[in-house]
Amino acid sequence: MRILIAEDEAVSRRVLEATLKKWGHEVVVTCDGAEACAVLSREDAPLLVILDVLMPCVGGIEVCRRVRETARAVSPYLILLTAESGKENVVLGLEAGANDYVAKPFDAEELRARVNVGLQMLELQKRLAQRVSELEEALSQVKQLQGLLPICSYCKSIRDDGNYWQRVESYIGKHSDVQFSHSICPDCYDRVVQPQIEEMKRKLEGARPDAR
Repeated sequence: MRILIAEDEAVSRRVLEATLKKWGHEVVVTCDGAEACAVLSREDAPLLVILDVLMPCVGGIEVCRRVRETARAVSPYLILLTAESGKENVVLGLEAGANDYVAKPFDAEELRARVNVGLQMLELQKRLAQRVSELEEALSQVKQLQGLLPICSYCKSIRDDGNYWQRVESYIGKHSDVQFSHSICPDCYDRVVQPQIEEMKRKLEGARPDAR
């Protein structure tokens, strides 16, 4: 997983980078919030971000606020690094859009647990975004029949916009995803088909030599 870290303190930054790399993550390192914002504005920006609250120019809370102002299919998971004495910044950070926080100096196992939670949440977001994309694609392919359809009172053909008359099944098949399988209802069988069968029987019987 690519993880962005933004930390202005050199020692803390190197320890954090080494720890994440030891766990098998690819780390993108920035030294302040402005640089972090520049990285996060790219299309291939890391989706998990660890930000120090207090940094020159742009702090971690402001980075959170700017990230949340941009609509994304999968929103980055933001973890704040805050000093033990800076608990009030945690509330501000969460209100600005941070997902979690870790106190400095960080405990490695606590950080690992919170990073793993972030990875799980991102995976859920990706699956949800994929489902939404599939649903939007399906809806875009759905055709609907709307409006007034001129239909012949006798043969039941439908007139299209070009004044061309089509059979009902042809028109509906062209303007929707419906496919027809033809059958005969009981009323039509009794009214149309059965008389035709009887007529054919009479003709066949009349054509036999012994019927003369």
